[in-house]
Amino acid sequence: MKKENKSIIIWLLSGCFIVFVMVVVGGITRLTNSGLSMTDWHLVTDTFPPLTEAKWQETFEQYKKFPEYQKINIHNNFTLSDYKFIYFWEWFHRLIGRLLGFVFIIPFVYFLIKKRFDKATLNKCYILLGMGAFQGFLGWFMVRSGLINNPDVSHFRLALHLTFAFITFAYTFWVALDLIYPERKKVTKSLRNITRFALAFLLIQIIYGGFVAGLDAGLIHNHWPMMSDGQFFHESILLEKETWFERFTEGKSGVQFVHRTLAYFVVGIIALLYFRSKKFTLDTTQSNGIKALLALVFVQFTLGVFTLLYSVPLLLGLAHQVSAFFLLSAMTFTLHRLSK
Repeated sequence: MKKENKSIIIWLLSGCFIVFVMVVVGGITRLTNSGLSMTDWHLVTDTFPPLTEAKWQETFEQYKKFPEYQKINIHNNFTLSDYKFIYFWEWFHRLIGRLLGFVFIIPFVYFLIKKRFDKATLNKCYILLGMGAFQGFLGWFMVRSGLINNPDVSHFRLALHLTFAFITFAYTFWVALDLIYPERKKVTKSLRNITRFALAFLLIQIIYGGFVAGLDAGLIHNHWPMMSDGQFFHESILLEKETWFERFTEGKSGVQFVHRTLAYFVVGIIALLYFRSKKFTLDTTQSNGIKALLALVFVQFTLGVFTLLYSVPLLLGLAHQVSAFFLLSAMTFTLHRLSK
């Protein structure tokens, strides 16, 4: 690591941490059904929550005009106090998004003026800038889908928003690793390729995690290893939708089946990587990365099983999402160390 890059590395890793916090808060927002509490998008006026009781009541009355209240919460004796709770989590989620923007842009402009970037790093930072802006758009795009007719957001848009947050984190981490380890050792292509396959399966699994969350598919078939009634492939999968594509992308049973089945593939590929790596002489960072992957994938698998068995309680659901973040971090690190 070059000394002159230290401040840039700290800046990038700080961005990684804020993205991590934002995803955690986003998970809480989803698990507490808070995502549709703010019915409009104001860059400036939403910086602070309502400051007076009259303003709170006005905001609550505005919320009552939308499907989530009219179709769901109106029947649940939903009070202003309940509204303040869900409003807080969505407001906090958006506040962290604004903070992330400042943390990225202000140091970026400073480093740019001081000419601290080399050409390659500058181009990567431009990509990060675009990814951050696109992620903000995806947040609006997702929320918008739950404010028209449906009392919930589109699970496709939710999965896109969630997965792109993970990808943004991974790419930011990768750019930081490029500066931390400017020289990388050449290793066998087989380990690198296995890690690439593992990353691809992990990203698909994250997409399906978004589908499961968006459809509340974790609230059914709360059994393991069979879905229920002793069936590995539950008959309800065939009854929910007409086509196979719809069954595995829109049906609750089908989406859960894919998510729980993909978990075995992710574990299997990472286990394969670990045992294949024993045949090669690796440096400490490569070896530690693979060991961390193996440990974290078993933690993630176990959390997934218990989250399902207990019907997605808040703490377990959140732990499962956080563990996925750590698993992606280890995957990114390992792939970086195994790449040229």
